Amino acid sequence: MSNLDRQASLTVCGGRGFVVAEPVRELLSPRRVQLGESTEVRRLLPNLGRRMVGAWAFVDHYGPDDIADEAGMQVPPHPHMGLQTVSWLHDGEVLHRDSLGSLQTIRPRELGLMTSGRAISHSEESPRSHARFLHGAQLWVALPDAHRDVQPHFQHHTELPVVTAPGLEATVILGALDGAVSPGTTYTPLVGADLALARGSEARLPLDPDFEYAVLAMSGEAEVDGVPLLPGSMLYLGCGRSELPLRADSDAGLMLLGGEPFEEEIVMWWNFIGRSTEDIAQAREEWMTGARFGVVHGYEGARLPAPALPSTPLKPRGRTR
Repeated sequence: MSNLDRQASLTVCGGRGFVVAEPVRELLSPRRVQLGESTEVRRLLPNLGRRMVGAWAFVDHYGPDDIADEAGMQVPPHPHMGLQTVSWLHDGEVLHRDSLGSLQTIRPRELGLMTSGRAISHSEESPRSHARFLHGAQLWVALPDAHRDVQPHFQHHTELPVVTAPGLEATVILGALDGAVSPGTTYTPLVGADLALARGSEARLPLDPDFEYAVLAMSGEAEVDGVPLLPGSMLYLGCGRSELPLRADSDAGLMLLGGEPFEEEIVMWWNFIGRSTEDIAQAREEWMTGARFGVVHGYEGARLPAPALPSTPLKPRGRTR
């Protein structure tokens, strides 16, 4: 998914200097962003308060939206570099096309994982014949320097491992949780899991104390470590936890995001992750001139032009602001 913000700013993220080494409860409020003509998203990362959770560098939550009489998601071809995109749905379908020739419909609880490496472009749209509701999350994982020029590829996994406990079903989207390992390719130690909690349930989820964590509320009413979460909000939890208390007053859906704190500082702008302003400027130029990022075939519409680079100098801000 694209960052369609026409006033995109250069942001420096990463580095261990701003990682919270102990457990905390830091509630992050979303920023509302219009994605195309018909889809509004709630952006949780990067956030005014926190910019990364492990290697997770970008989180959008959208829906549930009634698109029965609308086109739904329509994101034109756009580029990516230095990251992986993770598509995760609770309702609806998204048709993925990319410059490698991939054509795949992603459905609820299926993993769509695109690794950009040095360069890829893709589009995302609701199929012409689609379900009434669209609800999901789009996330980015930053690639470490040793792998940021990896060969681009796309993976689609319909079968994912599940960890269960009374009242809890945890689908492992990426990485590992309680011994269950996702088939999705990762390049840093991390975890992404979809948590389905039954009404009235209480559970304790095992965690890795070396990871930092956050929980995104997707639906329903739930408490995470005693903090009530409304859909579209995210709770940053810091490091040093071996388990996470969960409680649900209704059927609820959450996403657990975590990983080893990302050691490198990265520069993120628009749909690119690099290591310097020069990286970003070169990528923008090569997208605008038609080089490097390939062509997405089959999308009915023009590709997305890049916004202008900001004229102000880059101001490093680390993992927090």
